[in-house]
Amino acid sequence: MNQTIENNITKTEKIIQSFDTHLVEHTHAMLAPLYGTKYGPFLAQTYFDIPLLSIIAAVIALSFFLLLRKLFTTLTLKFLQPLANRTETIYDDRVIAGLKGPISFMFVIIGVNLFFNLLFLNTPFVNKIINSMIAYNIFWVIYELTVALRGLIYRFTYRLNPELSHEMGNFILTMIRGIIIAIGLGTILQTWDINVTGLIAGLGIGGLAFALAAKDTAANLFGSIALLFDKSIRIGEWIKVDGVEGIVEDIGMRTTKIRSFENSLIMLPNQVIANSPIENFSRRGTRRIKMTIGLTYRTTSGQIKKIVKEIKTMLKSHEGISQESTLLVNFTTFNDSSLGIFIYTFTNTAVWAEYLRIQEDINLKIMKIVEANGSSFAFPSQSVYVEQVAK
Repeated sequence: MNQTIENNITKTEKIIQSFDTHLVEHTHAMLAPLYGTKYGPFLAQTYFDIPLLSIIAAVIALSFFLLLRKLFTTLTLKFLQPLANRTETIYDDRVIAGLKGPISFMFVIIGVNLFFNLLFLNTPFVNKIINSMIAYNIFWVIYELTVALRGLIYRFTYRLNPELSHEMGNFILTMIRGIIIAIGLGTILQTWDINVTGLIAGLGIGGLAFALAAKDTAANLFGSIALLFDKSIRIGEWIKVDGVEGIVEDIGMRTTKIRSFENSLIMLPNQVIANSPIENFSRRGTRRIKMTIGLTYRTTSGQIKKIVKEIKTMLKSHEGISQESTLLVNFTTFNDSSLGIFIYTFTNTAVWAEYLRIQEDINLKIMKIVEANGSSFAFPSQSVYVEQVAK
């Protein structure tokens, strides 16, 4: 892996060194005749050993490209857009949209390069600055390509595992972007004559120390891999883990983002999720209804039997109740102020809104059954008996 990154850094550095716009030579050739005009002696005056004409040209060139880079970028994109319109795919349109930033920065690089060269300041230090800007722009383009073509990666992961295509796609994209950033940073360091080979070798030698220092990061990384392959959670599911309850918004390399029902965003380390019990509410096919209704003590035993029977019949025929799950309706308790009937059943859906609709319908039907049988619901009360004492 280290050798591959090192080879890519070396190749990129050679590409950067091969860039030559020839703008400097053409610009100097255009400026040379001006020294032969009547203003030639004035323009030939030097400041810090630099001709005044070169200073004026450098400032104009830099200002020209900085001020008009948006216009140049728009013209470039308008030139490329008709080429993209000839194809049916949307990916080339996304690529062109993603190149807007790098194209704009390219004109900045051209302006800065002209500025220093017209001032005859093309020193090794300045060349390193220009080459670093070029390297940054190249890898910016590559990074934007991964953003524009992410749909292809999602299609690839969908073929591997349709259920986890989005999560696996995000993981692969994060890995690819990490490699791009690593190679880009290595290329810029190599431009400044920093020995990247020695740095990479040093990381290999100090691998144990690095592993100890980054053990939490490594644990979170392996935790994310475990979550993906274990299929314990998915984006969009309602879960509860380590006291946190909400909807999964993203499964990253280090953390998982959970949107709570208070609309706050909670980020849990993946190692915590991987090592904690996970309650996944979205994967249950049913949801429980459990309650005890209290009837007044004026209710007779015959009335209670009929109420219990009718409630059980109603639940068995209700379209929102799961008939494969446990269904219990029994007269169970003598409370202080009521006679308790215990009801225990399950809806055939786990969707909260649908569950509430079914529960409301059941409650209303229970009320009708109780009222139709001449009984009523009890509330906490006390009966006070006054004993009359004979005078």
